[in-house]
Amino acid sequence: MWFVVGWRSLNGNDRKLKTTGMVFDILEALRELDGARLTTTAEELDFVNSTVYRHLSTLADKEYVVKEDYEYYLSTRFLRLDCYVRERKKIYRVAKPKIVELAAETDERSEFMVKEYVRSMFVHRETDVNAVQTVSGIGKYHSLHATAAGKAFPSGFATERVREIYDKRSLESFTENTITDEEALFEELETIRERGVSYNLLEYINGLRAVGVPAHDPRDEVIGAISVSGPTHRLKGQWFEEEIPNLLLGTANELELKISSS
Repeated sequence: MWFVVGWRSLNGNDRKLKTTGMVFDILEALRELDGARLTTTAEELDFVNSTVYRHLSTLADKEYVVKEDYEYYLSTRFLRLDCYVRERKKIYRVAKPKIVELAAETDERSEFMVKEYVRSMFVHRETDVNAVQTVSGIGKYHSLHATAAGKAFPSGFATERVREIYDKRSLESFTENTITDEEALFEELETIRERGVSYNLLEYINGLRAVGVPAHDPRDEVIGAISVSGPTHRLKGQWFEEEIPNLLLGTANELELKISSS
């Protein structure tokens, strides 16, 4: 027996409030549009104007959006949530200074990523003076098959679990070098397990290479991944194949020791 009263459904596992989902759709739209008018937001989401207005009014009352002239924007209140998320786990806190050190030592971009659901996300990113400068990317999701840090996560999973992950999300192609064949990916993950290091060979952005390694908790589960990335003319030869991997492996080991000592 089931019923619907403001819920999408109360049958089986689909017990989700439709209105809650709409609120987050609106917030995501404002982020993607970099602020927007009521009508623009409604058109973007194919929602009714009056419904969007009620949600925006509530969010404004709660100070999660601000209205400037006729456009709505996410408020600085989200910074408070961001700080909490990035400090919530010890691995997040101890990783930050190590990422800063890696950027300074390599003169390249260094990153720390975590896995959520079937994607990975940047928690910390640092760039040195000579590094490739990009937008921060903090909070941006990445697939687990096209980046060095992303591939470090499934390399620590059993094959059955990896198949479950990629059953939920296709192997999207970003460049001509992206691995889009499942069996080819499984072969690469096996190689990563053996050497403990993953590589991104122009698989996500043309002209950019990266090296990644996983970080494990005391139960030997992958809880994060560290990577260094840079242009192909700098990340090459022994520096790319041996020296940077060794730096990353040493950093991951230090993080693991700090976590296990807590």
